[in-house]
Amino acid sequence: MQLDCYRIYDVAPEIVPGRSRRAWMDEFMDRHPYRCLPLTMANSTGWEILCPIDLEIEWSGEMMEDAIELRSSAGTEAVRSFAGSHFRHGIVTMHTGHLFRTPPGWAVACSAPPNWPKDGISGLSGLVETDWLPFPFTMNWQMTRPGIVRFEKDEPFCFITLVEHHRLEDVQPTLRQLDDHSQLKHEYEVWRDSRADFNTRLASREAEAMRDRWQRHYMRGKTAGGDSGSSDHKTKRLLKMPISEKE
Repeated sequence: MQLDCYRIYDVAPEIVPGRSRRAWMDEFMDRHPYRCLPLTMANSTGWEILCPIDLEIEWSGEMMEDAIELRSSAGTEAVRSFAGSHFRHGIVTMHTGHLFRTPPGWAVACSAPPNWPKDGISGLSGLVETDWLPFPFTMNWQMTRPGIVRFEKDEPFCFITLVEHHRLEDVQPTLRQLDDHSQLKHEYEVWRDSRADFNTRLASREAEAMRDRWQRHYMRGKTAGGDSGSSDHKTKRLLKMPISEKE
């Protein structure tokens, strides 16, 4: 499996493995959002493309291209080579600077960095057939209100991950009754009762519950009954840093 990232010019935005940490998660008391393993795994299941310059976006609220003004300490030419507003409707287009190529059947999904909210602007997601496409795609953000939004240099403006998109069409979602799967229902009920009991003890400030603060079943890859859930359970995602072909 390979992801080829062809720089269109000698200098292109940097691509790095997705980081699991978020500033807003750090700000919580005891940093307890990090107890949510699905959050940190989503944060790091892909690669970030970093802003090559700082970028300030100002939108008047009007619909035409000139309703958006783009500024940077790097200067006008640097802005023009990185971002524009030709889609109108408060949308800013940013250039990834790369042409991506994937094996047959695999596509690149691009979006804003997961769980990285920005006030006043929202990243638009796309799925790109990079197994044949001979030209690059862009990352687009849409302003959600008039005002100013700022991207810092080296802040991720695009997040990419890989999808075997043809095989998704072979998936048949099936609606079932939990009562028909006795073992799964039993495991669910053990978890349900355990969670209710723990929350009750936590609310009453029982010493043991206050010491534990949270249940770690999912983090440990175990059911509430103590059985191992999967031998493939992961608590960290360590993606590879892009390397030069010469390396």
